[in-house]
Amino acid sequence: MQQTAGKTRHVFITGGVVSSLGKGITAASIALLLKRRGYRVSLQKLDPYLNVDPGTMSPYQHGEVYVTEDGAETDLDLGHYERFAEIECTQESNYTTGRIYSSVIARERSGDYLGKTVQVIPHITDEIKTAIRVFDRPDVDIAITEIGGTVGDIESLPFLEALRQFRQEVGAGEAIFIHLTLVPFIRAAGEMKTKPSQQSVGILREIGIIPDMLVCRCEKPMQPEHFEKLALFCNVRRELVFAEQDVAHTIYEVPLELAKQDLDKYILELMGCHVSDLEMKNWQSMVDRLIHPGGPKIEIGVVGKYISLKDAYKSIYEALVHAGVANDVDLTIRRVEAEEFEQGKRPEELLAGCDAVLVPGGFGNRGIEGKIAAVRYARENGIPFLGICLGMQCAVIEFARTVCGLHDANSTEFDADTSAPVIDLMEEQKKVHDMGGTMRLGAYDCKLAEGSNAAAAYPKGRVRERHRHRYEFNNAFRDVLISHGMSLSGVTPNDLLVEIVEVPRHPWFVACQFHPEFKSRPLAAHPLFREFVAAAVKKNAGELQETGRESSRQALADHTHE
Repeated sequence: MQQTAGKTRHVFITGGVVSSLGKGITAASIALLLKRRGYRVSLQKLDPYLNVDPGTMSPYQHGEVYVTEDGAETDLDLGHYERFAEIECTQESNYTTGRIYSSVIARERSGDYLGKTVQVIPHITDEIKTAIRVFDRPDVDIAITEIGGTVGDIESLPFLEALRQFRQEVGAGEAIFIHLTLVPFIRAAGEMKTKPSQQSVGILREIGIIPDMLVCRCEKPMQPEHFEKLALFCNVRRELVFAEQDVAHTIYEVPLELAKQDLDKYILELMGCHVSDLEMKNWQSMVDRLIHPGGPKIEIGVVGKYISLKDAYKSIYEALVHAGVANDVDLTIRRVEAEEFEQGKRPEELLAGCDAVLVPGGFGNRGIEGKIAAVRYARENGIPFLGICLGMQCAVIEFARTVCGLHDANSTEFDADTSAPVIDLMEEQKKVHDMGGTMRLGAYDCKLAEGSNAAAAYPKGRVRERHRHRYEFNNAFRDVLISHGMSLSGVTPNDLLVEIVEVPRHPWFVACQFHPEFKSRPLAAHPLFREFVAAAVKKNAGELQETGRESSRQALADHTHE
């Protein structure tokens, strides 16, 4: 049966038993499969926490903050959505309890409810349904909505009630429920247990939701009796119980494993949609190259302040993986805490053997001197370097101190009284007292200098990249930095803001104010990451001859002769 033109179907994904089961990867994998069958798909995350968005939350609490093209600070699952399904998320792709309640309260304050008592039902649930319906539009065939948290959490109840109402209103064929659950293996007993999943589905049924499909996370293969027991006690057809076993190598195997079980085919059949052929050859080829690279082993040192939590730099790590695939190399990441540099450990010890060094973004002054030490080590020793956001600012500070002789150089974020504020707020930002109001968020254009590493990486001279930062390169120091050998290879079209800096005499030293990792994809590595890893390959092969230390000395000599 061919889907009715212009009519959006909905897929709701809930999670049970424990958190961190991988609902985001599951949702993204389903979206990829449905797209590869010819459907136009949207993805959305509804988060139960009270924060309006994750922008003010610590990465230790929530992982990275993912930024969309239109400037939304969102949950990191949106990164999975964009990377897997190659869609562009927006402000409408992530709603939190805080955002929902803020909207309802604002309307109550303006009198929109005409004196009615404002309640969770119907006002909050109506607002949630309105958020879901933003994708009821002609350019979306199937809208996938993931509900954050775990079934049974008190915070999730309004969202689940809204889903129940939504399904009741549109009908079974227009909306289906997929419940992601855990089937744990109890090592002491030597067997897998389905009871937690049965209880999780029981909670859903008490709310009034009966899942149409079960996706079962497991570390061991499920046996026929497990499928049969779950189908019987969870009131789900046997063929609609699927196993999502831990993959051996990479999360990009997940859609391939789900495709083997025809998960997407059954979704389309449940919704009365036409099932066309599934084309996954290039995805399979990418996974094969990732698992069995043909090139050498390359090690990239990532020096950050949130290293202990992998999700804090999720998009960074994934972009490096993509670049490794693009260069067909066996890439490993050495995660180094920036504070270790400040505790007496030498860069030569912490980064020895690394073929390249990356310093990512962040906020606050913890670990800053460690990041600056890592920048100096890479610059002076001719090691390929990529600085991102705060990493770019650290590169500017290090160059100003070491090469330009501005020993007090710093950012006013870390030292308000520095005599050389090479990184600072712009004048208009200083007048804004709301922290969020001073942020540069979302995509901005950047023009590139001819002959630069950045221009060589990108396919065209002007690029558009996503930002999330408050402080900027201080234009008052442009001349002194340029005169000592730094190149401003990327600026905004009006020449007002510096976006990329390079050290031309270095084999490959690029630092950007934006976040290129947000636009990297498994099948299309970001140009800067791709060329960064390519430079690491050359370093590994001994093809980078000129050292950064020689470049620094020459720059100082040139300035002295002037």
